[in-house]
Parts: sequence; structure tokens; C-alpha cells
Amino acid sequence: MFKSYFLTTWRNLVKNKFYSLINIAGLTTGLAVGLLILLWVQDERSFDRFHRHKDQLYRLENRVGTGVSRHIWTVTNAPIAVNAQARLPEVKGMLRMADNYVWSSFRYNNQLFAANKAFFTDTTLFSLFDFPLVQGNPARPFPDPHTVVMTEKAAHKYFGDESPLGKVIMANDKTSFTVSGIIRDFPKNSSIQGELFFPMQLLNDMFYTGKGKYADQEWNEYNFHTYLFLQPGSKTAALANQLRNIHLEHNPEDTDIEYLLQPLASMHLYDADGREDGMQTVRIFAIIAVLILAISAINYVNLSTARAVLRAKEVSVRKIIGAERRQLFLQFILETAFVFVLSLALALILASALLPLFNQLSGKELVINFMSGRLWMLVGVTGLATLAVSSIYPALMLSSFEPLKALKGVVVTGIRNITFRRVLVTGQFAISIGLITGTLIIGRQLHFMRTQNPGYDKEHVLMCQLSQGNAHYDAIRERMLREPEIKSMVRASGNIAMLGVQSGDTQWEGKEKGETVMVYPLSVEKDFIPFFKMQLSAGTNFSGTPADSAHYILNETAVREMGLKNPVGQRFRLWKKEGTIVGVIKDFHFASLRVKIEPVVLYYKPERNDMLLMKTSGRDAPGAVAALEKIWQQYSPDIPFEYHFMDETFDDIYRADGRTGLLFNVFAGIAIFVSCLGLLGLTAYTAQVRTREIGVRKVLGAGVTSIVRLLTLDFIRLILIANLIALPVSWWAMSRWLNEFAYRIPLSWTVFLFSGCITLLIALFTISFQSIKAAMANPVRSLRTE
Repeated sequence: MFKSYFLTTWRNLVKNKFYSLINIAGLTTGLAVGLLILLWVQDERSFDRFHRHKDQLYRLENRVGTGVSRHIWTVTNAPIAVNAQARLPEVKGMLRMADNYVWSSFRYNNQLFAANKAFFTDTTLFSLFDFPLVQGNPARPFPDPHTVVMTEKAAHKYFGDESPLGKVIMANDKTSFTVSGIIRDFPKNSSIQGELFFPMQLLNDMFYTGKGKYADQEWNEYNFHTYLFLQPGSKTAALANQLRNIHLEHNPEDTDIEYLLQPLASMHLYDADGREDGMQTVRIFAIIAVLILAISAINYVNLSTARAVLRAKEVSVRKIIGAERRQLFLQFILETAFVFVLSLALALILASALLPLFNQLSGKELVINFMSGRLWMLVGVTGLATLAVSSIYPALMLSSFEPLKALKGVVVTGIRNITFRRVLVTGQFAISIGLITGTLIIGRQLHFMRTQNPGYDKEHVLMCQLSQGNAHYDAIRERMLREPEIKSMVRASGNIAMLGVQSGDTQWEGKEKGETVMVYPLSVEKDFIPFFKMQLSAGTNFSGTPADSAHYILNETAVREMGLKNPVGQRFRLWKKEGTIVGVIKDFHFASLRVKIEPVVLYYKPERNDMLLMKTSGRDAPGAVAALEKIWQQYSPDIPFEYHFMDETFDDIYRADGRTGLLFNVFAGIAIFVSCLGLLGLTAYTAQVRTREIGVRKVLGAGVTSIVRLLTLDFIRLILIANLIALPVSWWAMSRWLNEFAYRIPLSWTVFLFSGCITLLIALFTISFQSIKAAMANPVRSLRTE
């Protein structure tokens, strides 16, 4: 029996090569793209879920500030974790990690390495988390403060094939560290990443003990990534309140502080307060995958049901000679399954071939491991769902014919009723129109963000950290300004395109009790404002005299949020340093346009300024870099030379959004392609079943234009209906997406009209191909063939 089913299926595929090709191509494309998207979704959702204790691990975060100035900090002070473990029974363990701000380079023999991805850490990194030591003593990873644990990748980078344990590296050519352990490389889907790990005790000895205190007693320095290991079933909201009370016992003035506990398994996609960060993008892509798979299934259903009439006699003969309906149903299910399995095999091959390109577009490092159970589970669920959608209805329909009526050419009403197919065609084009609309709006928003004036001139600005060269700034400046490519130079304490340091330690005239406005402090030189062609809206710039050490310049947002009127000349304090506001600078963007401009305070303290900024002419960028590197080697020979252009930093801010937009474009194009494949098949089928009618009309004098109009008008109506359905849904969906941006484009009706017209033109081109072919056929031959 199954052999008969297989032979019948194969003969039908060979006999109807055109329709078979369309079905297989549509299913293959949909399955391949759907699988790639779902692999991406699975990877995003897998972050930090490989830890055995993931349900008991939480990242501790702070919410600080008042009113509109509320912010979430992902770092805390050091003592809160120690106090939590000592005083709260729910806390079984804790981990603190601090970024390395001490060393800029490491050396082994004559090789110099930049101090990237280096951290100070508690030893619980190797016990609470699934980051096992592959070499060394897990019970005592740091035998003394001058030891280091590094990853396998870092060990190979430093020592090659040599055994790393016991090897000695030098930090800034001054401090030696012995390798005491090797940790397995961190998985790509881990939010915690690093290469070198130093003991927390060393940080305490270097920065606190010499000052007569300990890190565990410093409540005002927020430099630690903190994780808590809780008892199962702990109530995090109550625990957060207890942590706040402990904090207020030591710092009663911090009335604005609040603690948040972020589950480890959700911190990649959600903020600590529950707001979606990356989850919305994951959800959108998952929906797109389902929609593309649905379009592929719709194509198969449409063509199968449309061609049902042509198989009516076959079904009738089978029934007359004794075939039961369930046998016919099984036959048609197996036919679909055969096509589907063939398409799935081709889809896996296509997905494997496209994976490198997909990784390049998405910034991922996904792999298709055919030995992975998770891959086959994903393939199985995706495949079975798509197979069920695309096979059951056509099988029910084909097995329901009444044999005598079918042999007489009279088929049941349900088969002639094409309403269902019209609904499916309308649905798949509504999906395509929605994706095209989304593509256009996302593209316009990304263009708006990239071309929006940030409030300063970022073109041709070369940047590097001065480090040891800061003490020789005047000599470096004098030497670099001799270069024809360098037009001007200044220093600052940070990168104006991506300010990171934030503080609430401010005081101003009229400040209310308990009010905290979080500001971004930035130390600059007197030429900083003209260097970036920024504008003052009130007051004056710094003069470069010693008196500037007590002067401040605020941006307009800071003035507004502090409620200052006529701010120039008023008293202002930052970090206990009293001073006077001498100017107000116009607002500028120092972060993504997703977030509103926030308060900035410019102050004058040149000794803090280790970010070198040079305006180049743009004619010979390599020459400017080479000249800077030469000076660098003279003043900082033991630190690797690294530089950036501000345009690159600016692009980095929008890199993730750009990838999302590019992927959206690709997916929308694929959806249209698959939809048009189905439309091509339906048009060809329509022309086939109406061959006699077309021949008669031509004999009676109908022209090509009228025949084409006859064959295309019905499809055009369906696409117009699809527009009416898709456009309001697209308006609602894209309005929600744009609400994520503090600065956004307006939604214009022209975008929706354009997307509808584009879809209509693409569909018309697809339909016309077969329609014109049918209309130009010889009518005598058409009638004779019929």
C-alpha cells in the first residue's frame, strides 16, 4: 500500500513539474529562513540558562535619583553584598566583580598585550557559577594576591602551547602575577565575559588598606557587579526592601536609593524593573519566522486545493474500486509529507549554506550541529507544525469527493467555492505588506538617527587614551599640531559620544530636600566647546585660568530639571567642590536617540583629562594615525597603541539597531518572494483551467489586454483588500515600536501608501508573466488541446 502511495506521489510530482517546483521552492525557502530565525531566537533566549543554579542567582542593581531623573545602575557598592550574606538568611552566597581600571597593559617576555576583559573578582565566581577551573585548585583559585586566573583562550594568546600554570606576567611592567588557574572559555551565550581575573583582596589592598579603610566599608563607590545566591523560594521584593534598610543604616542621606534583584536568566533581555530590553526584538523575529512559515504553508494549501478539481476523477476511480475515505486521506497526507520531507532536507542544506551570511548580518556565531538534540527538537516542532497546517485541509478536501458526480464533471460546491483560497491569498499578502511597511519605517527611523545633528561636530575626530602620555600633554600637543593633517587638539575625561560616569552628588540654589538629579560630569579644557562647534545659550566658556577650577557649565536639560532660572552666576556644587555656574550649553546627544538627553555638567580639571581628541582634515587619516603612533611609542612604550575615530563610536551606538533593520529588510523580501511564488502558481493554474474560455474569447475578438485584465482583476482585488487589512495593523505595530525612541520620525500616510503600491506592483509583475503568456497563446491550439 505504501509503495503504491509513494509511486503515485512521485508520478504526480514528475507529471506536474512546474507546480511541484513552486511547492518545493516555497516550502524550502520558508523552512530554511524560519529555521535560521528560530535558531537566532533560541540563542537569544538561551543566555545565562546553562548555570545549574540559574533560578537562585540574581544580579543586584540600584535605582537612584528622583522624579524624571530616576536611573537604574547595574553596579553597586562593595559592602552591600557582604552585609546581605551576613545578615539575611535568604542570601546563601554572593559574588562581586570590578572592572580593571588599574593596568593598561600586560607583558609576557617581549610580547605586549592590552589589558582588555580583566576583572577583580571574589572566588565564588568559580563555585556559584558554572565556570569551572580546568587547571588549578578550585578550593583556592588565588593562593596569594599576586596570582591570576585566565581563560584557555587568553592562556593560548599569552603563552602559545606552553603550560600556563606558574608562568609570570607583568602588569604595566611593574607588578608581577603568577598564573594559578585556567578557566574554561566563557560560552557565547553568557552575559558574564572575561579573560583575566585577579583576586578581590588585591583591589582592597591597593585602593583601600593604604587609606585606612576597606572596600567593605565604602558605601559611596559604585564600581561592583554584584550577584546574590538566594535560598529557593525567596521573596525578592521583600529582600530588596531589607537591602535598602541596611544601606540607609550606613548612609541615611541616600533616601532616593532603591535595590532591585534581576534574575540571572532574564537579564540579557529584560531590565531589572521588568521593562523589555531585547525581548521585544526577539518576539518580533519569532513572529516573523512563524509568518514566513505560514506563507509557505499557505502556498501549498492554495495550490493543492486549487488543483483539487483536476484530481477529482482520480479520487473517484479509487473510491469506485473500493478505496475508503481514510485511505485516501492517508494517501494525500503522505503525499504532502513526502514533499515536505524533501523540502525540509533541502532547507537544512540551504540553511547551512546561508548560515555564514546570516551570522555576518546578525553579528552572531551560530552553528548548525546535526548531532544536537536541541536542533532536531527545533526542526521537529517547526516541521510538524508546518506540515500539519499545509496537509490536513487539502487531504480532507481531496478525500471528500462524491465519485459519480466527479466522473460526470460535477464536483461538490465546496471545491468550486474559492473563498477559502481568496482568504489565504489575502492573508499572505497582508503579511507581506505589513513587513514591507515595517521595513520602510525602520529604515527611515535608522536614517533619522544616523543623520540627526547630535549637537556637536563629530566628523574626522581621532581619539585615544593618553594614559602615561597625559603627563607630557604639552609636548605631545606641540608635536602633533605640526602635522599638516591635524587641525586642532583638546583633552577631556571621557568620550562625548558615549558618556558613562553618572553622579547624584550635586547641590544647587533652590534644591529641595530629598531631591536628586543625576548628572553626567565631564572634565574638559577651555577649547573643548569651540573644538566641537558647540553653542552656548547663556554665559561664557571657560577661560583656561586657575579660577576655572571653581566654574561649571550646565546643559539646558540640567538647568530645566534642576528648576534653575537665570542660572549664570548661581552657586553649584559637584562632588563637594563648591563653584559657580558660568555658562549654559545647548543640549547635545551623547547616547542613542532611544533615550532623551540627560543633564550634563562640564567642569575644568585638566589633570583628569586622559582622552585625547584631535580634529583631522580628513584627507590623510592613515598619516594622522601613523604620526600619533610614533608619539605614543615615545611616551607610552609599554602600552599597546589603540585609537578610534568618533564616527566609529557613533556607529557602534546604532550597530544593533542597524542589524535589526537589515534583517527585517531581508525577511520582508523573502516573504514577498514566497508569496509571489504562490501567486505565480495560482495564476498559472487559473490560466490552465480557463484555457477553453480564453480560446473562445480570442476567437470572438478579445484582445490580449482584455484577457490579461480578466485573469488579473480578481487577484488585484485581493491585494487591495490585503492593503486595507495590513495598513491599520502596521500603523498600530510600528507606533508601538517607535514609542521605544525618545526622538522619532512621525508616521506618515505616504509610507503606507508606498508599501501598498510596491506590493501591488510586485504582484502585478508576477501575475502578468503568466497572464500575458496565456493571452498570447494560439486560440485554435488551446481549443484543440482542451
